[in-house]
Amino acid sequence: MPVDQYIGGVEHAILHLLYSRFFTRAMKATGHIGMDEPFAGMFTQGMVVHETYQKADGTYVTPAEVRIETGATGRRALVIETGEEVSIGPIEKMSKSKRNTVDPDDIIATYGADVARWFMLSDSPPDRDVIWSDERVQGASRFVQRLWRLVNESADIARNAPAARPASFGADALALRKAAHGALDKVSTGIERLHFNVCLAYIREFSNALGDVLAREGQPSPDLVWAIREAAVILVQLFAPMMPHLAEESWQLLAQPGLVSEASWPKIERDLLVEDTVTLVVQVNGKKRGEVTVARGAQNPEIEAAVLGLDAVKQSLGGKTVRKVIIVPMRIVNVVG
Repeated sequence: MPVDQYIGGVEHAILHLLYSRFFTRAMKATGHIGMDEPFAGMFTQGMVVHETYQKADGTYVTPAEVRIETGATGRRALVIETGEEVSIGPIEKMSKSKRNTVDPDDIIATYGADVARWFMLSDSPPDRDVIWSDERVQGASRFVQRLWRLVNESADIARNAPAARPASFGADALALRKAAHGALDKVSTGIERLHFNVCLAYIREFSNALGDVLAREGQPSPDLVWAIREAAVILVQLFAPMMPHLAEESWQLLAQPGLVSEASWPKIERDLLVEDTVTLVVQVNGKKRGEVTVARGAQNPEIEAAVLGLDAVKQSLGGKTVRKVIIVPMRIVNVVG
């Protein structure tokens, strides 16, 4: 102690945290311990919420007992067994008294625990409430299936990957490696900051990049095969904290040793995070007229030539003589005419 991170809902933060702090301070006062606080950090998570359904007699029914219909007059809720219409109440914290709970066993039996975890983490920031949605759970399920297909396709290609790292990488392999290590860098930072929903967005973006490579026709070059295997391994490690069951199956499919939960976190190759080009905003007399992309190491004469060659700049100048070109490195180019 102290515990590095305390995470709990608002009730826990009020009661459990209060009690633990009281006893810690009491034990310090009596000389049993030498610290003031039991936790180094606190994070209050949001609650899972759902709309409520109430009969005319005031009794509540669970979401599992209700069928939602959408028509010209809007949404209405009907009891599945009797067809009785019930009123749709406000979205509230899931509770036994309002009976607006969703049974985790039903979700796990239908979609699996990993889908439930992925949905819970992806729907909103962890410090905000999560509105339970069957439609978005189904969307999470489809994405999990897509990840499984990507891993299978990658595993088929990775069987032919060279054992040794290639001496050089072509443009396609280099682009995929940049996407992999860029996602690794962003997800690593996001996990440290408890920004799990942002991490999941980066994983989706990275999976799209890998999917685009796998969808190409023709036999990939050896360097690209090596990059695909590396990307698939990194992808599995990135979603392992969120979906441990799928990750372990994927880890075995990729013929990786041991368990992914025991594997070291992949190392980021910082050189791959540096972009070769930079995009600069182009202004003419202080007004934005476009953008120009140049090599990161381009010198001022090269940048000026690229900017003055833009059609938007020529039209804005209207034949006027360029008096000067002001270049703010890595940001803006302003043409004064």
